[in-house]
Amino acid sequence: MREFSSPTISVSSQFAPLGVDPQLQAVLSRYARGDASKVLAALQAAQDELGFLAPETVQVISDHLSVSAGEVYGVASFYAQFRFQKPGKHSVKVCQGTACHVRRSDLVLEAFERELGIRNGETTANGQYSLERVACFGCCALAPVVVVDEDTHARMRTTFVRKLLKQYED
Repeated sequence: MREFSSPTISVSSQFAPLGVDPQLQAVLSRYARGDASKVLAALQAAQDELGFLAPETVQVISDHLSVSAGEVYGVASFYAQFRFQKPGKHSVKVCQGTACHVRRSDLVLEAFERELGIRNGETTANGQYSLERVACFGCCALAPVVVVDEDTHARMRTTFVRKLLKQYED
């Protein structure tokens, strides 16, 4: 590693390239350069810090850990925990577990899609809402269940969707 110095400053060539998000630089500083075994940990830490994994984030992780961007993306896309779009201000999650499914949560999800003008896994153009279907919340006696941010809404019906969303408007 080459060091460049002047009487007042010292700049090392190990610094991340210009234009890399300082938050991402801080995350990656926890992992040794070229340590391919840290791909999953770096992805989790980056998403925790940034909220989602932008293509630039995947590329920077790839460069830092000396793993191809395709391989980093392959790891991230394998796990449902990773998001590739910026999440909305409010997260709307509709349970699709067995109890909720039997009680027509599919229709509730469709009602949210119509009302918000987005599909499962998308964010509204104004950045207010993200919509996601989930496997199970574990509160089957309350089916069908919708969770908005951290608030659980029980026995949801399609007719409740518009009113529920109004509660979260700014």
